[in-house]
Amino acid sequence: MQIFFFVDRRHPLTSELSEDSDANKELRHISKKQKKEKKKRKKHRHHKKTRKNHGQSSSSELDADSDFEKDKAARNVRDSQKKLEKPNQDNEAAGVVGSHLVWLEDVQALTAETFRIDKKPDPANWEYKSLYRGDIARFKRKGDSCLGINPKKQCISWEGATTKKKHSHKQVERYFTKSSVRLLSTDGVALCSKNKTLPPEPGSFIAVKETEEVPSPATTCVNPLGVYDKSTTLWLQGRGPQDNEAQEPVPQKDDANSHLGAKVEEFNRKVRENPWDITLWMDFVSFQDELMKGPSLYTTGEGKQTSRKNSLKFILEKKLAILERAIESNPNNIDLKLAKLKLCTELWEPSTLIKEWQKLIFLHPNNAALWQKYLLFCQSQFSTFSVSKIHNLYGKCLSTLAAVQDGSIVSHPALPGTEEAMFALFVQHCHFLRQTGYSEKAVSLFQAMIDFTFFKPDSVKDLSTRRQVEFFEPFWDSGEPRVGEKGARGWRAWMHQQERGGWIEVKPDEDEDDDPEEDDEEIKDKTLPKWQIWLNVERSRERRHWLPWRPDKTKKQTDEDCEDPERQVLFDDLEESLIQLSSPELKFQLLISFLQFLGVPSKYELSTSCLYLAMDESSIFENGLSDDKPLTFLDLLFSGVSCIGHMDMMNRRQQLTGHCREGEEFIQNVFCVILPLFSGTERSHLCFSWLQYEISKLTWNLQIKNKKKLKFQGKKCKKLAKNLLKEPENRNNLSLWKQFAHLEWLLGNTEDARKVFDTAISMIGTEKLKNSSLCDLSLLYAELEVELLENLDGAVTSRAVHILTHLTENGPFRPYSGQVLAVNILKARKAYEHALHSCWSTSLVSNSSSNCLRHLISLVGCFALFQYLTVGIDAAVVIYKQTSEKLKELISEKFPSSGEGPGVTGLTRVLETVTLMHTNLLRYHMKVSIYPLNPLREALTEAIKLYPGNHALWRSYIHIQKKSHHASKTRRFFDDINRYTKSLEPMLFAIQAEKMRKKLVETVQRLDTGEIHSTIPETGLTNRIKVLFDNATQEESGTHCPLLWRMYLHFLVSLGDKKGTGIFYRSLQSCPWAKVLYMDAVEYFPDQLQVIIDLMTEKELRVRLPLEELELLLED
Repeated sequence: MQIFFFVDRRHPLTSELSEDSDANKELRHISKKQKKEKKKRKKHRHHKKTRKNHGQSSSSELDADSDFEKDKAARNVRDSQKKLEKPNQDNEAAGVVGSHLVWLEDVQALTAETFRIDKKPDPANWEYKSLYRGDIARFKRKGDSCLGINPKKQCISWEGATTKKKHSHKQVERYFTKSSVRLLSTDGVALCSKNKTLPPEPGSFIAVKETEEVPSPATTCVNPLGVYDKSTTLWLQGRGPQDNEAQEPVPQKDDANSHLGAKVEEFNRKVRENPWDITLWMDFVSFQDELMKGPSLYTTGEGKQTSRKNSLKFILEKKLAILERAIESNPNNIDLKLAKLKLCTELWEPSTLIKEWQKLIFLHPNNAALWQKYLLFCQSQFSTFSVSKIHNLYGKCLSTLAAVQDGSIVSHPALPGTEEAMFALFVQHCHFLRQTGYSEKAVSLFQAMIDFTFFKPDSVKDLSTRRQVEFFEPFWDSGEPRVGEKGARGWRAWMHQQERGGWIEVKPDEDEDDDPEEDDEEIKDKTLPKWQIWLNVERSRERRHWLPWRPDKTKKQTDEDCEDPERQVLFDDLEESLIQLSSPELKFQLLISFLQFLGVPSKYELSTSCLYLAMDESSIFENGLSDDKPLTFLDLLFSGVSCIGHMDMMNRRQQLTGHCREGEEFIQNVFCVILPLFSGTERSHLCFSWLQYEISKLTWNLQIKNKKKLKFQGKKCKKLAKNLLKEPENRNNLSLWKQFAHLEWLLGNTEDARKVFDTAISMIGTEKLKNSSLCDLSLLYAELEVELLENLDGAVTSRAVHILTHLTENGPFRPYSGQVLAVNILKARKAYEHALHSCWSTSLVSNSSSNCLRHLISLVGCFALFQYLTVGIDAAVVIYKQTSEKLKELISEKFPSSGEGPGVTGLTRVLETVTLMHTNLLRYHMKVSIYPLNPLREALTEAIKLYPGNHALWRSYIHIQKKSHHASKTRRFFDDINRYTKSLEPMLFAIQAEKMRKKLVETVQRLDTGEIHSTIPETGLTNRIKVLFDNATQEESGTHCPLLWRMYLHFLVSLGDKKGTGIFYRSLQSCPWAKVLYMDAVEYFPDQLQVIIDLMTEKELRVRLPLEELELLLED
């Protein structure tokens, strides 16, 4: 039921018929306007409800607003109705009910009350169980109490009373939460004492400072208690501070933002004043890393600083912007461009980076260092890698540098060191082919290079490199024997014979020796798993088929008879990689590199840029260390680079030297071809390397105790030594005599070895102490005799003292009679002291040649061993220390600034050798007598700090530290070395040391004895080793090292870690060319055999046994 009120009309209007239409229109307009107002009110009420839910307004305020809107609408309608006239009052009265609003005077029949009851029900009242809140009067109530009631006995519960908000008790956050971690980037509050400078106190006593007596403030009328400060007292008095009073400076805390901002401003000022300072630009780029560690300079609010995230992309973009500014100021600087390309590796796609590299190479085709970095980048991009692409890229690089070197490219002159850099890239190219499995191409490349360098006809020497290669092609395709093959005579002899007409056929000599060869059957056991058979056959073919296949004319073979076409090498694969070498040192180094490539021991070391790329086997941890014979162990100087034909597993100890019958014949033919090319020291070095190679195979057979091969190899070594000594040039070669005597000693023929030694010593008459070769031979002779002594009792009268004493005498050699006179010992000591002083004062200072340096090494070794046998270990240590100090002073005097060059390299190697001799003597002394370990440890640590890349020193160090129960000192030492060196060896040997310690702990934990178990409380070794691997693989030198990735993969697989597969694919991202990684993966993940071989085929790596062929072999 509704009640309608009648409204009084104040201003009646005349009604005319002509105005009816206009009035109707206006009524329709008013009706529309009412609808709009109604919608507006609903919308307004909706917003008011939303605001009420947010606590911004009360319900009474909403009602007041709603009533105001209603009144406003009513007024609008009333004003509009006053303008209209209604002639028919009955119709108006009848329309009252319909419109709910009429004028009082328009109603004909009125009752006493001016209202009417509407009996039509309102369904909203029934639906919501209450009246509409807009029809109920409300008021604001302040408080929940009521006046006049007793609050202790009575209470009032108001409907809709506001409930108090529940305050959530926030838990205390832990240190690892985000808000707590953000606190690390906020500024700390600087704490400082009142006394800025405190008197120094002794370290053993910390004094407690007494509290200062603060004078009581004076009381005044405005400050009766004396509690107000000066400013408050002045304010109470109505005064301010005097102008002439000096205000105390307010100490401000050291704000990190202001400090970093000042540094940024300083960098900007410096690069603006000196835009050509490349080092300054690089420092500015490096400073961005430090800048991002501190608080942000680009935010002002404290909350923004704490919420800022260190974005790697933001750092890279800032660095890139700085480098672009630097390149604008220095457009021709290569270092800045290289830094930009290195930075963009993480921002750009590989294809975009390659295009930028190509632009840079096009602008600087004569920069060999730039080429080397470009090759490394392309070689390590897995997505774009393929063997043929990189092989062609190496050829383009070498041919371009060769054209620059001989002047064919006029626009760019040759830079200093271009020839040495070309040779290093050539060797790197050969190792790349070996690691991808294309051993035949690598060997052919060395063969062609040796013929192209040593057997070049005189008629073509003045031509450019490209023209010489064109003349060389007919010789290569003629089918004539090449270097290492029987009957090889070289390019020059072939060309002369062609001019005369025809070539003389030479029948090869038949080898009379019968080398006991193993069975050549590829598949010995078909019951093995498929993956294992594939690995065995693949490794077998790598070992036997590394020589390029050529048709044998005596057997009437043709090119079609080759079962594997990849074994044939075409001239197109080699022509772009041939270069000219004019330096005699580089020519000789070419031969030494080839011999080392074949497995012949040599003192030649690969360049740093190539060493870690070629390092792929773990011999650096095992070879050269002998506890039984620390003075005379045979160090074959393997640097972790496997020789041709060896692609062995990580967990097995394989033979490091030696080849099949064809390979041994090839090496022998190489020596026969190259020995006539040299004379003097170089020829002696080649003969020494040849004999040392044969002795290394003998040593291996001694270790594995293969008596059959040992007997055969012993005869072969003796025959070779005698044949070399029969040559006129080698009859007085004491180096070969020394090797021959050592060979007899290794075979157990001690008396025969002594006879050889005595014969060699008797060949030299006078001034024996000035002969470096004789000193070297006598030192080895004496060391072998010392190692026969069980203890040092009677060492003064031993044969070793007799040998070292006779070295100082000018008379003929006297056989050992069983005693040595004391007078001769005193004379020998004086002679050694005089010779060493003379070596310092004259020859070494004035002439740092290789002979003088070698003489110094042997002389110091003889004198130190003599002092050790006659006086003691302390006297020998003094000799080594004095020599080391003299060498360090000489290096600092002669090379004060640069510290580089051939002179300083020779002195450094002498110092390195002397240090190694020092440590070997200490190791021997600890073996035969009781001696503390600390002197040896100190000597090794000091030597390693100077030579962090010496494998022998590192092997000795981890060997003496592996049994130590305290690993913290060793770990700190490794960390210190890694901080200041870029060498990879410290990381490799740190990993090896932890693995040895883990193995020791596991061995001890398997024992049942609790006492031993409790002596090594080591935990977390596995995680430590993983962290070391991760850190090493992130270094620039370790990222592209196949050996490091092989060690990492082997370690995870040995633990049963499922992450091994991920590490394998990570290794391929950095070393996609290393075939050994794929073969290791086949061994560790046999179920992925098909996937891995498909991946090798996709990247064009050499697969010698396809799976289809394996299926056929298994069926047979």
